[in-house]
Parts: sequence; structure tokens; C-alpha cells
Amino acid sequence: MRDTRPPPAPLSEIGQRRAEPAPAINEAFDNFSRAVFAEGALPEKTKQLIAVAVAHVTQCPYCIQGHTRPAQRKGADPQEIMEAIWVAAEMRAGGAYAHSTLALHAMKETAPHTQP
Repeated sequence: MRDTRPPPAPLSEIGQRRAEPAPAINEAFDNFSRAVFAEGALPEKTKQLIAVAVAHVTQCPYCIQGHTRPAQRKGADPQEIMEAIWVAAEMRAGGAYAHSTLALHAMKETAPHTQP
């Protein structure tokens, strides 16, 4: 069976991304990220659980790994992490379900009309 996991992010490229070609923007993004995940009205654990869920919806494997670990470090247990993932799955499926009304409407508009 072929391994379909993404390769680990090469540390040399991560370092390069920080140093060039736009270090000021990279630093601003890092500061923004730290501010977003800092303790605030929502605890850090909750923010990381939200990030785990969003990472599953956006299907970013690096984000999944990169937010699952901090969620655990902030005290999230496996059940909380899995429940966050299930919330993401429901939201993703819910979008398809909710938008089905668009297809139903389109079918109704293009259906042949019968005359009485």
C-alpha cells in the first residue's frame, strides 16, 4: 500500500521562509498567530480545538498535526479532540446538505412544464 501522507515540512525551508523573501511579513504573521492563540475570552485549549476542527475542514495535514499537539499540551484529551473533529465533519456535511436546496431549485426551474 502506498503511503499517501504528506512529507514532513523540511526545516531548512521553514527557516528560509522566515529569513527570505519577505521576513517582515513573516514576522507579522508569526505575531498575529501568537496573538490569536493567546489566552483571552476563549482559553488556549478551546482555540486549539477550534483550530483542529478547522484544519480538518480545510484538509491541511500540517495544520492538523500542528494544532493537535498544542491542543494536547493545553490539556485536551483524545475524546475532546475527536469530538472537535466530528463537529468539523458535521459542518462540512451540513454545508452540502444545506446547499442541496440550490440543486432542488435548479431542477424545478429546468423541469419540463406540463400544461393542464
